[in-house]
Amino acid sequence: MGDETGNLDKETVADEAIELMAGERLAEARRDSQIGVLDIAKELHLDEHKVRALERNEFDVLDAPVFVKGYLRKYAQLVKVDEADVMADYYQLTRASDAPLVITSWSKPRRTISPGPWIVAITVIAGAVVATYWWFTNHDTELVRPVTGEIAPLPITDKPEGEVDSSIESSDNTVDVVEDEPEVATVSEPVAEAVNTADASEMQLSITYSGDCWTEISDASGRRLFFDLGRSGRTVNLSGESPFNVLLGDAANVILVVNGTSFDIPAADRRGRTARLTIIGS
Repeated sequence: MGDETGNLDKETVADEAIELMAGERLAEARRDSQIGVLDIAKELHLDEHKVRALERNEFDVLDAPVFVKGYLRKYAQLVKVDEADVMADYYQLTRASDAPLVITSWSKPRRTISPGPWIVAITVIAGAVVATYWWFTNHDTELVRPVTGEIAPLPITDKPEGEVDSSIESSDNTVDVVEDEPEVATVSEPVAEAVNTADASEMQLSITYSGDCWTEISDASGRRLFFDLGRSGRTVNLSGESPFNVLLGDAANVILVVNGTSFDIPAADRRGRTARLTIIGS
């Protein structure tokens, strides 16, 4: 009788050991290691009542499943219980949809390419090539045509046979070149340009240009006698009431003659290349 009772007790203990799952398994290991609940709560950063809920497998009291699994793994490390066994218990208890996936090796399916688009593309390209060839062939035929026709005969002259053109000698067929006498070009001497009609009572001024020079000249009455660009080789004769107010853009390019006498431009009237002066007739 005593042996039967002992056997029953052993079976009961075995059944209870088998029934311990997840948090219960951890709680049993904690008690065997003589670790307090507060110590576990401190390590997991949880309140005491949440640790006890974890040990009773009351996972709804805690946070999201991802945190619950983290707490279980950490707890298992603290009490030196196999994490895999604890997590297997957890998935069996919760039948969670986030159970670890079984990853098997698989080969990437070979991608089949439909020949349809390639056939269409090849057809379009072939059509374009044929159309281009036809276009060039027809246009070349139209543009490049063989020249056909008869060669026109040389004109027949009415001159009797044996008569020779006057421009060709009869014996050696050489052409007589009639040389014209060279023409002799006559170069006229520059003629002095008279801008104003000379008057004996007025002052006479002659300007000869050896180079370009802008010139402005007016007489005592304010009449403009000459406002123009004097070109090289040009001579201008002026007459007017004395004195003349003269402005020369490039004084080095002019020669002045007043009443038939050469006139030198004073240095005091020059400003660089220009000169501004008053000419009084003698």
